[in-house]
Amino acid sequence: MGVSLSKLVHGKEIDLKFLSGKRIAIDAFNTIFQFLSIIRDRETGEPLKDRKGMVTSHLSGLLYRTANLVEAGIKPAFVFDGQPPEFKRKTIEERQKVKADAEKKMKEARESGGDVFKYAQATSRLTDDMIKEAKTLLGLMGIPWFQAPSEGEAQCAVMCKRGDVDYSASQDYDSLLFGSPHFIRNLSISGRKKMPGRNIFYELKPEVLTISEVLSKLGITHDQLIVLGMLIGTDYNVGVKGVGPMKALKIVKESKKLEEIINGLNWTEMTNINDVFEFFKNPPFDENYQLEWKEPDITGITDFMVDKHDFSQDRIVKVLDRVKDGYKKSAQETLGKWFKK
Repeated sequence: MGVSLSKLVHGKEIDLKFLSGKRIAIDAFNTIFQFLSIIRDRETGEPLKDRKGMVTSHLSGLLYRTANLVEAGIKPAFVFDGQPPEFKRKTIEERQKVKADAEKKMKEARESGGDVFKYAQATSRLTDDMIKEAKTLLGLMGIPWFQAPSEGEAQCAVMCKRGDVDYSASQDYDSLLFGSPHFIRNLSISGRKKMPGRNIFYELKPEVLTISEVLSKLGITHDQLIVLGMLIGTDYNVGVKGVGPMKALKIVKESKKLEEIINGLNWTEMTNINDVFEFFKNPPFDENYQLEWKEPDITGITDFMVDKHDFSQDRIVKVLDRVKDGYKKSAQETLGKWFKK
């Protein structure tokens, strides 16, 4: 979900080759949810499954899309969510209600011959088993992954601020509120897309946003950007009734002190707004991470994807060839340099 900044903030579209040799920390939950939502049968709405009935959409997306990144010479690292802050509870409960409502409408659409896929996308659930298998696959591919103490997106932003990665990647603009200097959207879902409800296709490309340029264009500071997002509403607070992006920008630019905004407006919830601000300003993160990319375990990946989950061996062999080639040619580095930071 994240904060809605699309009316104020616009990134620069790029090709993957622009990111060759770059280290990118990727919000794992955000990315895997995209795979679970998109990789479905368009007629039945069912996700991809193996013969045992286990969902494998997340594994398909993770393997093939990550292979695209590696083939382009990119060094991806995935960061998984830890314990969410207490003030995110309401958002989590609302998401559960949305899923339950979507499941009901999906069932009705199946019975009436309606657009099942439309509602099926909103029913995606990420289970503990899916997370475990995603980590297993990444390990076999030689891709580093980390467990954040709290929000994965926040950990990615801090890693970028510390200079350990060149970019953080997510679909949500929250990365900017967490202070990521260089942020990428659409990294794992780029490609030819169909417009909802219309037989029209368009090309979705990755887009890069630099926080210094965003702040300069809006004419505000990072602290003001955080408050602007909070006024609109984030995953951690509802916001102020009747305040949209343009009005929020006007408020933060006209107020001389942020405390006047935080303490002077009628926030529509019981959440401590100062706690939310501090969470964005100084999010919990784990500094004990190591970035090391290794050669893929070809036999291990084949056993995992083909023997355990019924993927096509021919397709797996082809994608692994691409992964191996991507490692070798990454940014004209020697093989030894590629596997170490």
